[in-house]
Amino acid sequence: MTQVTAINAFSDNYIWCITNHASTNCSLVDPGDASVCIEFIKKNNLTLTSILITHHHHDHVGGLPALIDFAKQQGWPLTIYGPASENIKYLDVKLVEGDRVSLFDNSLNFSIIDLPGHTSGHIAYYSDDILFCGDTLFSGGCGRLFEGTAAQMHNSLSKLAALPDSTKAYCAHEYTLANLNFARTIEPNNGQLNHYFNKVVTLREQNISTIPTSIGLEKQINPFLRSNGEEVINTAQQKSEQKLQSAVDVFAMIRTLKDNF
Repeated sequence: MTQVTAINAFSDNYIWCITNHASTNCSLVDPGDASVCIEFIKKNNLTLTSILITHHHHDHVGGLPALIDFAKQQGWPLTIYGPASENIKYLDVKLVEGDRVSLFDNSLNFSIIDLPGHTSGHIAYYSDDILFCGDTLFSGGCGRLFEGTAAQMHNSLSKLAALPDSTKAYCAHEYTLANLNFARTIEPNNGQLNHYFNKVVTLREQNISTIPTSIGLEKQINPFLRSNGEEVINTAQQKSEQKLQSAVDVFAMIRTLKDNF
């Protein structure tokens, strides 16, 4: 049995800790803050053996030097995985789409998905019903286009939307409520979106996480996965001074609106 646990970091980051019932080994995903990770590892008597990185931003890699030192002090062999096309120090294994990462004596196997858009070399880790998607997909939203193009991000999100609906998406930030506030301006008549919004309001009032989300849910409520939807298209066209010719044009318009929301 694989278990994924959130380690809260900074104001709204989630660092994910992957464990397996058969051992005390653990793997961290995007550890931007070493101190909270070390505290979690010590508290739960775990052994850090691997780290998975999705992209180069500091809030995802900033904890690497201290975690490397911590593992050395404990005598633990540590393997750090990350995207081949991004300049990230400390990577032991550089990954591209189609590569595989095996953890816990091959009991958990991830395939790598290239997801350019938020950054040029962003990747995700996918295994059966588990997806670590970094800052590409959020619940109700998607990452800003810091390095990639709208066409790249639209294609990246289309890859994720093609995964099974049951896939649990472990994104890296608690942005859901803010994203849904925006989504409702794009698709105000989406009943599933409005229902989910009310649920999220209740969860966040109790300081309960909204992550993981699922691919099936996101296809119903996330405007960035719904560029072919009639109401999304109409809203985007109303806001655009030019004729929108494609789903990528619609996506780009929605992303621009979100940037200025």
